[in-house]
Amino acid sequence: MAQASPHFPVRENWLALVEEDVLAPEQPILDAHHHLWDRPEGRYVTADFLQDVRSGHDVRASLYAQCRTGYHSEGPEEMRPLGEVETIARWSAGQPDFPAGFIAFADLQLGAGVGPVLKALVETGDGKVRGIRNTTAFHPHPAVRSNSNPPPDGLLRSEAFGEGAREVAAAGLVLDVWAYQSQLDEVAALADAVPELTIVVDHCGGPLGTGPYKHDDRACFADWRARLAQLAERPNTRIKIGGFGLTVMGYGYALAKLPPCSERLAADWVPHVEACLESFGPKRAMFESNFPVDKGQFSYRTLWNAFKRLADGLGPDAREDLFWRSAARCYGVDEALFSTDTGRTKS
Repeated sequence: MAQASPHFPVRENWLALVEEDVLAPEQPILDAHHHLWDRPEGRYVTADFLQDVRSGHDVRASLYAQCRTGYHSEGPEEMRPLGEVETIARWSAGQPDFPAGFIAFADLQLGAGVGPVLKALVETGDGKVRGIRNTTAFHPHPAVRSNSNPPPDGLLRSEAFGEGAREVAAAGLVLDVWAYQSQLDEVAALADAVPELTIVVDHCGGPLGTGPYKHDDRACFADWRARLAQLAERPNTRIKIGGFGLTVMGYGYALAKLPPCSERLAADWVPHVEACLESFGPKRAMFESNFPVDKGQFSYRTLWNAFKRLADGLGPDAREDLFWRSAARCYGVDEALFSTDTGRTKS
């Protein structure tokens, strides 16, 4: 039975209490990770996402990450996730760059048998399926939960999952992995076992701040940082920087009377962002919104202002890498979208 959503609900009226000017409005952006859905707890389809996208920043394109939206209710079980690609394509008709690519679902526990599913997904997505993601974030403590349907333990370690990952590589696709800091050694083992596969670790590699973990605890931070650095030694790994609105990270901005400003977010996140960049470097890192999950804690405009503050001390090449180039190259998004004269979404 599905559990209640572990995320803070989106409150548009609360978010509207604080509105900032857009920083560096000329900076092109590829949002490397967002979701779309129509669920009992809320609706967030392409039109809703575009409202956020057009709130001031120059967001040129996005990458959609699977979240069990629109699966087929009939037919072979392994082929039902094709309905997600079809649903998102229908919602996004007329908006070819939102998303510019899909990170879809195919059950890698099928092992070598997942090949036909991957082929069908690529065909259904008309070439826009660029990656695969499974639900893999597991922790035995009941408070450490970021999914209403938590996975069982051991998926990343299983032989079948490794076989399925090889099929992902053979299909020319990227594997996104959402894992907590306590699982990063499993991700490293997978990267070693399938060196031809590009693995993108979502949400900063899952630094934890709930249950037995505290986001401001030095020992907890040091454990995450050490595990992340070891993972980054694998050249076939990449990282998405974001996800700070997830309840498992331990920030409670949604509990305050007013939403946070970008200065506050940047100050809170700088240790984690610096650690990600020290380990992976800008060419292997990319910013993500993780909307609408993170929208329960801060607005889209404030989020990207925070990222711009965090990148302010970097050189121009590093900023381009973080805001669009790394994601575009990793997922095969047309880099021409981000040339200086092709802005598409400014207000």
